[in-house]
Amino acid sequence: MPKVQPVEQTYYPQFDAVVRAEAAEMSQHYEAFYCLEKTIRSFVAATIEEAAKSPSWWQSARVPPAVQSEVKNRIQKELDSAMTPRSSIELDYTTFGELAVIITANWEIFGGLFSSRKAVERVLANLNSLRGPIAHCSPLAEDEVVRLRLTVRDWFRLME
Repeated sequence: MPKVQPVEQTYYPQFDAVVRAEAAEMSQHYEAFYCLEKTIRSFVAATIEEAAKSPSWWQSARVPPAVQSEVKNRIQKELDSAMTPRSSIELDYTTFGELAVIITANWEIFGGLFSSRKAVERVLANLNSLRGPIAHCSPLAEDEVVRLRLTVRDWFRLME
């Protein structure tokens, strides 16, 4: 049987060197963003699950109907695409804006964990804005790199 080379070795050298360099630079921002997004979702899920005393909190009144509806539509769209589903967890289909809605709708749970409701909304709104270029393969402007670093710091500062 012939040895098959990984796609990266076969095709990667054919990409323009400038694009490859840009991808290498952006990879660090993607990695930070990926970690933060996963961490925030995990934190939201664990906090609500503990308060609700139930792992099936998503279907409860803890998640506003508009968020549940949007997530349901995203899941259906993904199923209709015939691609592998990204997750079996509904929370993984939320945007940062929707995470802010879930947190503020459950402020009686989260209020003691954060320094300010408005600050949570602002930080998550910044992350939602920064997500676009990162997720859609556009380089971050120097100012946005600084903004990403500060927003990551802001998130953790909110919980001090």
